[in-house]
Formats: sequence, C-alpha cells, structure tokens
Amino acid sequence: MRIIKRSGTEEEFHISKIEAAVLKANRTVLEPDKMSDAQVQEICRHLEEICGNMGRALNVEEIQDLVENEIMQQQAFAVARNYITYRYKRALVRKANSTDKQIMSLLECDNEEVKQENSNKNPTVNSVQRDYMAGEVSKDITRRFLLPQEVVEAHENGIIHFHDSDYFAQHMHNCCLVNLEDMLQNGTVISGTMIEKPHSFSTACNIATQIIAQIASSQYGGQSISLSHLAPFVDVSRHRFRKEVRQEFEAAGIALNEEQLNGVAESRVLEEINRGVQMIQYQVITLMTTNGQAPFVTVFMYLNEVPEGRTRDDLALVIEEVLRQRIHGVKNESGVYITPAFPKLIYVLEEDNITEGSKYWGLTKLAAQCTASAWCRIISLKKSCGN
Repeated sequence: MRIIKRSGTEEEFHISKIEAAVLKANRTVLEPDKMSDAQVQEICRHLEEICGNMGRALNVEEIQDLVENEIMQQQAFAVARNYITYRYKRALVRKANSTDKQIMSLLECDNEEVKQENSNKNPTVNSVQRDYMAGEVSKDITRRFLLPQEVVEAHENGIIHFHDSDYFAQHMHNCCLVNLEDMLQNGTVISGTMIEKPHSFSTACNIATQIIAQIASSQYGGQSISLSHLAPFVDVSRHRFRKEVRQEFEAAGIALNEEQLNGVAESRVLEEINRGVQMIQYQVITLMTTNGQAPFVTVFMYLNEVPEGRTRDDLALVIEEVLRQRIHGVKNESGVYITPAFPKLIYVLEEDNITEGSKYWGLTKLAAQCTASAWCRIISLKKSCGN
C-alpha cells in the first residue's frame, strides 16, 4: 500500500501509523466511550482492504477521511469527534504563521536573502528591520489566505514568482509616474500642510524631494519624475535675480546696462541650478522613508517634453548640471567618490541631440561620458576590493 504525501512525493504506507493515531484519539475519551482493541484492529484491517482495492495510491486526506468513516462505523462517535478535532488542529499547525525563524534572522542580521534583496535598503537599520518584519507577516497572510492554493504551490515550486508578497496584504500602489507639474504649479498638501507654488527653482527642487519622500512612504516599488516639470522654475528664479541685481546695484550707486544686469543674473541662475540639483541628489541619497529605505527614483531627461525656446534651453541647463554632478559622484563614508545608486537617470535621444552638430549634441556627449564614468568607477572599486 502506497500513500501520496502532502509534499507530492509517493512512498510506502504503514498501517501502524493509522493504528497509532486511532489509539491516541481513543485515549482522549472517557472509559465508556472507548473502543476495544478488537475494534481498533478491525478499523485497520478494513482500511487496508479498502486501500488495496482502490488500485492506486491514496493521498493523506483521503486516508484520513476513511479513518473517520471507519471510527463512526464502530459507533465510537466521541472518538471520531476527537480524531476530527485533532486532525483540524494539525491542519492549523501546518498553516500556522511560519515567520518566527525569518524574523529572528532579520533581527540577528544573518538573513542573506534580505541582505541582497534591495540596493536601497540597509537591513541593519531598525526601520528597515521593522519593514521586513511586517513583510514577513504579509507574506504569511498572503500565502495562507489571499492567494489561491495553486498559485502558492506554483510559487513554492519555482514555476512562477509571485512578486511583492511582502506588501500584498495591504492596499498600496506599486510604482508611480509622479505628476510633479500639477503639484508644483497648483500647489499640494504634505502631511496636512498646504504647499503653495514655489517662487524659485531651488524651492521647487526642495518640494520635489519632499513629494518623493511622501510617495515612497505610501507605496512600494519605484517612482519616476521628469525634469521638465522643474524647468519652468528656472525662469522664475531668473526674473527674481534680475530684480534683485538691479536693486542691489542701484542701492550701491553703480550704473548697470541690461546686458551686464542679465549677465550677473544669469550667473546666479546657474548657481541656483547647481544648488537645486545638488539638493535633489543628496536628499534622494540620504532620505530615509518610513519603511526604512532610500526612495527608488528614476529621473527622465527629455528635452522635447517642453516647448522649444527659453524653457527648453533652461531644461538643457538642468540636465547638464544633473549629468555633471553624477559624473563627479559623491563621497562615501570613507571619503571615496562613488556613483550613487539613485536617482536612476534616463536621457532621451531626439533629432535635436542625436547627431553631431545638432543643437543639444553637447548634452548627448555628456550623457555618454556620464555612463562611461559610472562603469569605470564600478570597475575601479571592484579592482580595489580585489574582485
């Protein structure tokens, strides 16, 4: 007689296991309700006969159903009730929360899976551990209650991979294309505070990083922003600087023609762009969201998203600064310049930047240099580490 186990494997079945289970249930009832040894043997004999006549291997659940029927055939209803209860409790144990070992490995920082899972999560940080612990509970709930059994089995057998089960138990968005334009141009609300339209490029960059942090704390997966939504605020700063420069020079009694005024104002615009881009870069790298990770941000750099003319030229200035700062890199804790993992940069090729001599060809060359510099820095770090 053979049996198909819950794991799907088939092996020889020994009736002694059934006998032991029935005797165990028999010992749990009062003396008047107990079966005799002869009745137990009769159950085992009849069960072997039934299984032998099936002409196939039965699974565990089928055999347990037969055992219940045989006990009730003996009119031992108290024993049958206890056997059914025991069987139900064992089923609960098998489906019980199996997260203890996973959570302990998180707390002890020796879970290799989570160490390598995300480049924007540090599993030694308390908030990350809390997020992972919640994730283990979500995985357990998802596996036991939310997914069909065939999906769970396919996932566990490696046929499919059910992604993000650590967040599936909650109703959350996954990956967003952030409409910065609407929030910056029309204002937005962050943590119950009204944020009005910014009056400078640097303020727009600051608000953008706060929006990024809020979204990262309310969803799982990445988010994408476009620099085209920040570009209009360059001219906002330009007009403010022109006004400030004029007032400063008039107060100092220094005559200044329009060309000189624009030149001084433009130098301040470039400084503002530098500060704003640096703010985004450092904020994205150092921000820690409520789930303990750095925001997974992608930045689009697409010149033709804005009208040709002043705004597109300003967008080109912002893109150039982003590329230059990425080429320069940031210092790690050892003071060594590295290429940060975030934000990811996507530079789009169009007719005005794809061929040599086109208007924005210089940006494309800079983008190529940025890519090459990142790879060279990675290779250099690997060599220095002996890899």
